[in-house]
Amino acid sequence: MNKFKKVLAGFAVFLVAMMATACSSKSKSGQDAAPKSLNVQFVPSQAATKLQARAKPLEKMLSDRLGIPVHVSMSTDYNTVVEAMKSKKVNVGFLPPDGYVLAHKQGAADVLLQAERYGVKQPDGRQTKNLVNFYRSEILVKKNSKIKSWKDLKGKSISIQSPTSSAGYVFPIAELKEKGLDVPKSCKLVTVTGQDQAVLNVLNGDTDAAFVFEDARTIVQKDNPKIMSQVVPIYFTKAIPNDTISVVPSMSKAFRKKLAHAFISIGKSKKGKKIIESIYTHEGYVPAKDSDFNVVRKYDKIIESTKK
Repeated sequence: MNKFKKVLAGFAVFLVAMMATACSSKSKSGQDAAPKSLNVQFVPSQAATKLQARAKPLEKMLSDRLGIPVHVSMSTDYNTVVEAMKSKKVNVGFLPPDGYVLAHKQGAADVLLQAERYGVKQPDGRQTKNLVNFYRSEILVKKNSKIKSWKDLKGKSISIQSPTSSAGYVFPIAELKEKGLDVPKSCKLVTVTGQDQAVLNVLNGDTDAAFVFEDARTIVQKDNPKIMSQVVPIYFTKAIPNDTISVVPSMSKAFRKKLAHAFISIGKSKKGKKIIESIYTHEGYVPAKDSDFNVVRKYDKIIESTKK
């Protein structure tokens, strides 16, 4: 009888171990499984209709490399992308540094890659040949404006982007706050969609100034070759980490690696580079880590103080 009990007990232990192994394998298999399709979302840095058309070819390039259908879409602002990633309607978001920090804080995104761009040389806003993973924000005014420095902005109207835009809101407002100018309380802020629109607002006299990335004037230059002399910068912020390609936290490590490789290879191909240049003036992508964005968190705290 005792011998039978021992055999039965041994069989029970074996059965439990087999079930645990099966569950573990199933869980691991599920965790590492690639998604059946991929939803990628952008936010317009220029006119949304132009960006949508330019981003469309990226669908096929990603699909060919990943082996699954890819759908690229536009969003109205960064907050919408974050919400879509939280609800897992979007798997990959092209987020600016501040948008990424917000998404990561809410458990909606992990950074995967950071964009590279050519550096910009002033005073004429020319591109250098050096690829960098940062950029700056600049404050633009119309040439011959009475606004000669940031100190003259008090009481003036300024074209801005959404409050999650690093170049179009966070960095200039945070730095001017540290210098003693509380922009939201001292100026009239006009929110626009697309940094090209902010430049045009200054040119057309719709606002006195604009917060844009350096050098956003080049977006308008094709349509208006004289824009560089008609609208001029009066202030530049400190370095801002470049835009991110962020993914939902539930994405497996194996697929993240495959996705990163796909984006990097697209950036290195002639056709792919042309596409990403036309979308966001990106020249390629490099791996990134969360700590790269601690400067953004510091500025976010300053922004919060302007709301009190």
